[in-house]
Amino acid sequence: MTSRSHRKTRPEPACRDDTGLHLVPPGLGLVMLEARAPWEAMAMAAVSPWLSRMPSGDGHAVLVFPGLGASDISTLALRRFLKQHGYQAHGWKQGLNLGPRDGVLEGCRERIEQLHAQHGGKISLIGWSLGGIYAREMAKEMPDMVRSVITLGTPFTGHPKATNAWRFYQWVSKQQAHDEELLAEVRKPPPVPTTSIYSKTDGIVAWQCSINPPRHAHTENIEVHASHIGMGMNPLAMYAIADRLRQDPAHWKRFDAQGARRWFFKVAHQPEMVTEWY
Repeated sequence: MTSRSHRKTRPEPACRDDTGLHLVPPGLGLVMLEARAPWEAMAMAAVSPWLSRMPSGDGHAVLVFPGLGASDISTLALRRFLKQHGYQAHGWKQGLNLGPRDGVLEGCRERIEQLHAQHGGKISLIGWSLGGIYAREMAKEMPDMVRSVITLGTPFTGHPKATNAWRFYQWVSKQQAHDEELLAEVRKPPPVPTTSIYSKTDGIVAWQCSINPPRHAHTENIEVHASHIGMGMNPLAMYAIADRLRQDPAHWKRFDAQGARRWFFKVAHQPEMVTEWY
């Protein structure tokens, strides 16, 4: 007679490594949901008349970094949206983003210096996925030229293998994804207002890897319903970006998800929401 208590059970995979970093990438179901990205683009087109009614910004310059394996073409919709709201939106002008190869970070610095001089003031940086790492790191190096940082589905914390793109990253960049000393630096937030826009249905990056810890008053996390591939053309993400760019850095406040916004957005600033993730 066989007892259930004696049956062998498959051990559950560890969700964190020895240092407490999240290890598990999004599952197959979420990966398959990435196919909804074209629908997000269509939704953006459908609600653009409503989004156009949002207050315009102050016209400052915004530099947008594309994600891994993408180019400025992927950020056209986002930059067009920003221009419609009065911002001077620019691409990074380095072709495909194949990781921080030789000369890439130097090119980012030069682009920021160029736009800062051209527009005569601090610029905001927006980075999609890996592009968000560039945005955060450039803001740390050049805080006197950067007004704010917004990242979209960017894995700045957690283990590199908690994404479904780490092998592709290593292949195209010719670099190892896991460099503990480098990762420790990446996890530190920039010294300027910093927003992480993330999705729990992201099929590429585990959402736990995109959460700023609550101890920094100038950082925030905004959850939207979006795919990873479609986040840069998702209407909810666009709304959040426009709202954040309108903030005066001298009187910056975290995103207010009260009222009607609570039906579309969630925020993860409160310690009780973050301590179990970070």
